[in-house]
Amino acid sequence: MLPIGLCAQLACIWEATARKPGNVHRYADFADLTYLDLLQSAAAIAPVLNAASLFGVGKIVLEAVKATHRVAPTNTNLGIVLLLTPLAAVPPSEDLRRGLPRVLDRLDVADARMAYEAIRLAAAGGLGRVPEQDIREEPTKSLREVMALAAERDLIARQYANGFHEVLHDGVPALRLGLEQTRYLENAIIYGHLHLLASYPDSLIVRKRGLAEAEEAGRRARSVLALGWPTGGESQQALNEFDRWLRADGHGRNPGTTADLVTACLFVLLREATIDLPLQFRWSAVSEQL
Repeated sequence: MLPIGLCAQLACIWEATARKPGNVHRYADFADLTYLDLLQSAAAIAPVLNAASLFGVGKIVLEAVKATHRVAPTNTNLGIVLLLTPLAAVPPSEDLRRGLPRVLDRLDVADARMAYEAIRLAAAGGLGRVPEQDIREEPTKSLREVMALAAERDLIARQYANGFHEVLHDGVPALRLGLEQTRYLENAIIYGHLHLLASYPDSLIVRKRGLAEAEEAGRRARSVLALGWPTGGESQQALNEFDRWLRADGHGRNPGTTADLVTACLFVLLREATIDLPLQFRWSAVSEQL
């Protein structure tokens, strides 16, 4: 099995490199976030996550955000860190799916305090006030309990509450299907991204633009898939139009939470050795218009 930190770094790099609609990738930067920022952040968190099974989840989340803060000017990977840390905390000698419930069940108030500190340090955007366990206050419940309070409005928090259901039972199978059908790693990543976006309103879009626009993003993702992307005759044009719509108005529809979920799915595939290294899947030329 690959070292945990290497699994995390590869997952982050592959997700950032794939030309997913609406996200930063190797041919598309934002004014306040670049592809290089994402690569540097991936390198920064890898050694921290490698020690996740030795320390509490909250401590690793905080240390990973601190490491990112030293190499990136903005919040590049808070969602990724929150998702990867419990997965990385399962000891390498233990089966991931059997060990993850134990990691989640052992989360305590100290984990919540350090995670809250990390979220404040990352200065995550669009977080409104909530009546119970607000991020600006000190938590009094365990990290899993406070995440459960946010599960209805945030997909990342929902993974803590439901045992990473969307990652393990929806996103990972979608990526596997994409790999089987296309034989291109990039297409598989884009396919998984579209599938998750079509299935769940992206939390970042909801926070920035509202639920209606997040649901519209899901409808458009479903339309691209219904046209048979990546091989359907009109599907590439539909993907390009979807990409332009997501990027309009200052990238306010950036499906960043969906990208974070894809990274977690890639980590699982690497940890479970579903993707063999040296890499046998090529990067695609199909989506060059993105």
